[in-house]
Amino acid sequence: MRRRTTALVGSLVLLAATGCGAADMTKQASPFANARGSRTVTLSVPSWVGAQANVAVAEYLLEHKLGYRVDTVQIDEVPAWDALSQGRVDALLEDWGHPEQEERYVRDKGTITRGGDLGVTGHIGWFVPTYLVKQHPDITDWRNLNKYAALFRTPESGGKGQLMDGSPAYVTHDKALVKNLKLDFKVVFAGSEAAQITQIKQFAKEKKPFLSYWYSPQWLFRRVPMTEVKLPPYKKGCDADAAKVACAYPRTPLQKYLNAGFARSGGRAAAFLKRFRWTTEDQNEVSLMIAEQKLDPREAAKRWVDSHPAVWKKWLP
Repeated sequence: MRRRTTALVGSLVLLAATGCGAADMTKQASPFANARGSRTVTLSVPSWVGAQANVAVAEYLLEHKLGYRVDTVQIDEVPAWDALSQGRVDALLEDWGHPEQEERYVRDKGTITRGGDLGVTGHIGWFVPTYLVKQHPDITDWRNLNKYAALFRTPESGGKGQLMDGSPAYVTHDKALVKNLKLDFKVVFAGSEAAQITQIKQFAKEKKPFLSYWYSPQWLFRRVPMTEVKLPPYKKGCDADAAKVACAYPRTPLQKYLNAGFARSGGRAAAFLKRFRWTTEDQNEVSLMIAEQKLDPREAAKRWVDSHPAVWKKWLP
C-alpha cells in the first residue's frame, strides 16, 4: 500500500494464509501471464489479508464460473507495477495510490490501464486502543501525545514513546510526522502485518497502552476496538514532499489496474476483473475467515460466493 503505506497491508503469509512485507517475487512470476489466447490469468497478490481476499474471490469465480486457470504471484507494491507493465502478471486488484508509477506506466508508456474502483475506500492513521481512550479521552488529539509518551515506552523505543508500524516495505510518512510534529516518539517496525497483529493482540490481552500505524479496511477492528488519533487535517498536496509531511493520511478509493495488452485481449477474464467491485464489509468478511478463522483462502472464497450470489453475478460478462 502506498499510503499504507501499501497494503497492507499490512501480515499473514500469503499464498499460505496472508502476509505483509512480502519478498519481491517479480522474477518468479507465472510464465502464463500475458499469454495471448490462453485461458490462464495471473493475479498479483500484495502482502496484506484484505488484498488476498480480493484475489481469493476473483480466483474462485474465474476458475469455477468462467473456466480459467488462475496463477497468483506474491509481489510487493511497487515491484508489482513493474511486473504488471512487463506482462509478468495480468492484474493488480488493490492499489492504495502510487502516482509516480501511474504517471510512468499509465500516462507515459501506456503499458498499464486502469481497471476501475475496487469499491473499497482505504484509510491509514494512528490508532490507540479504545480502552485507553476511556481512561484518557484527550489522547486522541495528536497535540496531547507528548503528555502521554511515557505510557508508550518499550525496550525498542529507546526511552521515547513507541509508534508501531508494520512492514518497512510500506510507504509510510510516520518518521517525518514524528519529526515535523515534534513528538517524543520513535517509529518501531514490527516487520509485517502478521507480527503487528500479534503484538496488538498481546497488548490488548494485557490491557496495555499502544500507539500503532493501522488502516481500514481491516478485520482486526472487530477483535480489538481502536480509536483514531486526530492528526493535522489532510489537504491536497500536504504530502507532496515526503520529508516535510505534517498532515494526516488521505482517504483513498482503492483502484484496480490491468496490463494494457491483457485489457485488450483478455476476453471474459479482463471484462470480469473490470466489473469486480465489492464493499468494505464484503472484503472484511472474507479477510476474517482467512486471518482469524484460519480457513484456506479458497474455502473462504467459496463460502462468500455461496452466500452472496446477488453480488458476484453482476460481475460476470
